[in-house]
Amino acid sequence: MNLTSEQKKTVLAAFLGWMLDAFDFFLLVFLLSDIAKEFDVKVSEVAYAVFLTLAMRFVGAFVFGRLGDRFGRKPILMLDIVSYSVVGALAAFAPTLWAFLLLRALFGIAMGGEWGLGSSLVMESIPPRARGFVSGLLQCGYPVGYLLASVAYGLLYQRTIGDFTIGWRAMFLLSVLPALVVLFIRSHVPESPAFAEAQKAPKPKLIDTLRANWGVALYSVVLMMCFNLFSHGTQDLYPTFLQKQHAFDQTTVSWITIVANLGAIVGGLSFGLVSERIGRVNAITIAALIALPALPLWAYASTPFLLAVGAFIMQISVQGAWGVIPAHLNELSPGPVRATLPGFVYQAGNFLASYNGPFQAKIAESSGGDYSFALALVAGVVAVAIVIVIRFSPERRGEVMSVAH
Repeated sequence: MNLTSEQKKTVLAAFLGWMLDAFDFFLLVFLLSDIAKEFDVKVSEVAYAVFLTLAMRFVGAFVFGRLGDRFGRKPILMLDIVSYSVVGALAAFAPTLWAFLLLRALFGIAMGGEWGLGSSLVMESIPPRARGFVSGLLQCGYPVGYLLASVAYGLLYQRTIGDFTIGWRAMFLLSVLPALVVLFIRSHVPESPAFAEAQKAPKPKLIDTLRANWGVALYSVVLMMCFNLFSHGTQDLYPTFLQKQHAFDQTTVSWITIVANLGAIVGGLSFGLVSERIGRVNAITIAALIALPALPLWAYASTPFLLAVGAFIMQISVQGAWGVIPAHLNELSPGPVRATLPGFVYQAGNFLASYNGPFQAKIAESSGGDYSFALALVAGVVAVAIVIVIRFSPERRGEVMSVAH
């Protein structure tokens, strides 16, 4: 895979944007129990913060995507990153649970724009033969962000510096870090060549493009609902499962989630690359099937080592399937709405899956705090659903991308 210097910088910028987006999001999942304790509520009530973040992402995907299709991928990506950085940090100052939930909803809007803008900028800027590997690499920004959140939680949380103890509020101040990526994008990343070329021709209306491609759009929303249930159903409450059901300390919880995200990185890179050989649909099918034999270890093992092994395999499956998605969705999307449609269908699917966090928490609470069944139920059912739904997908691997088509 030979990329120019500018293309490599574009990939790096999108990777960093998605990585730090995920870092901001996953800080929350380690802190649910402590936030619940401070506000004197159940974990399931704080889990609505996860629900609201996910539910509002489709709003951001549409708003920022439309801006990206009109004004360019690069400037709107910069605006989006600054927005989620600032709003994420403001959660540290929430005086009540309701204020905290409102800020996480606003964070969801800002977070929702990053994936569509970053993926369209990258996929329009690189050669078709590089899309599979770069797709996996780009999607690996998500587990790397989760891994960094795991490290930050293990190293910083409840640490004392002088008379100051780092609590959950101070952890959210780390959300300002992604804003630094904007400086890199401003200095080193060019605009999408496909977008720049499209400025010379009249643009079709969004509604006309969607009307002509409604079948692909509707199918993609259903597919992404399954995918978001797959990722969030295996990731968001897993630290809480380790904390509350197994009573592991923060160091153990941290290293188990680090191992899980190493598996996610392996899966994303491997299946993104192999999708260039066997096709996007086949790669996703194989990756999703790996989740099924991982279920007993991942949800029902009793020792940290076996749980870590299960988590490693499970995330190979989850992010292996996800690693193909940036390339696949952009290849399915019409050029005039490529900054809008992939991100919007992704986040619309996310909206349909967004109640998963409270759903799993309530299942666990209704059975005396047993998270194993809630986790295994969602992961197993959704893995099978993905295998079925993806077999109906068109395969457009390697097609030339332009904004005009």
